[in-house]
Amino acid sequence: MFCMGASDFWQESCFLPRRGCFLEGAQIVRRTVVSDQQDRIMRLFIEEAKEHLDTLENGLVDLKSTMKDPESVQEMFRAAHSVKGGAAMLGLDSIKTTAHRLEDCFKVLKDGPVKQVDQTAESLFLKGVDTLKDLLGRLEGPFGLRNEEGEKLVQQVMPVFAQLETHLDKLASGKVQAAAGSGTPVAPTAGAVPANFAVEVMTLLKEMLQVFKQKESAASRSELTAVCVRLYKLGGKIETWQNLVKTARAAIVNPKNSYKVLAPLIIKELKEAGDLVQVGKVKTIVPSKNLLLLAASPKPAEPSAPAAPAAASKQVALPAEPKAVVKLLLKTFNKKQLSEIAKLLVNAIKSSN
Repeated sequence: MFCMGASDFWQESCFLPRRGCFLEGAQIVRRTVVSDQQDRIMRLFIEEAKEHLDTLENGLVDLKSTMKDPESVQEMFRAAHSVKGGAAMLGLDSIKTTAHRLEDCFKVLKDGPVKQVDQTAESLFLKGVDTLKDLLGRLEGPFGLRNEEGEKLVQQVMPVFAQLETHLDKLASGKVQAAAGSGTPVAPTAGAVPANFAVEVMTLLKEMLQVFKQKESAASRSELTAVCVRLYKLGGKIETWQNLVKTARAAIVNPKNSYKVLAPLIIKELKEAGDLVQVGKVKTIVPSKNLLLLAASPKPAEPSAPAAPAAASKQVALPAEPKAVVKLLLKTFNKKQLSEIAKLLVNAIKSSN
């Protein structure tokens, strides 16, 4: 019969606390691993959501032109849909609800009978996107997005979405065509902009100048276009001002235009235009020839773009290493071409099985 001696009992009693500590430590490690995974997923969601926001803002800067390209409208719909889906998986109800409402409104543009939009629709869309941007900014902040503040922002923007849906219905039925056509593009200069318009423009231009001082990259150009969106909205319904801002944005998004060339030209023209708006001389606001040239520079390259991959395919041999092939493809083709290549590869693989 086994009998535990005093020394054995002492050793066992000493081991039990150690075993308890070990189990507790394992639970802490497990919780830490799970927490790290959740943080990574949240960071990925925020990064992707920012890209989707850029898509929405860029499309809304000139929604009338965007409407002429069904693929661009489809892309905006997908951007809102993607944010909604990611937020739903992470339990971010306020972001999910806001993105869902935007998705519904973009669906009207994508599938409905709305052929043309006006300034009112553009402005209401931008307000919805601004709320989504605010929610994501708070989520990324040091304290995160609290449920109560998220719900408050959602309640504030719900009337905007209701107004937008009603307005889109009227556009579809033609009920607001006369109002849109009889709108007064000049009259808003008297009171549609802030009293300190020139001061607010300078504040935004200072932000823009700080970004221009950064290294040239897709991220910094995205920041610059975001400032353009704010400048655009600041001008209310002043078409000459908005046209200047759209021209500046078009020059910024072209990677061939360096910041050294863009910064002094854009800052100067927007500053002078802001002063003209302030004194009511909006009719005299016109983009300079140099700015128009910078804004139009990507267009001549478009017709030759499809031929570039064919020439490259004849001259460049693909490396054997898959990673090297990916790098070569990224350097050679644009996003739309890469998407087509991916589809062709998937179909080829399926057919070979």
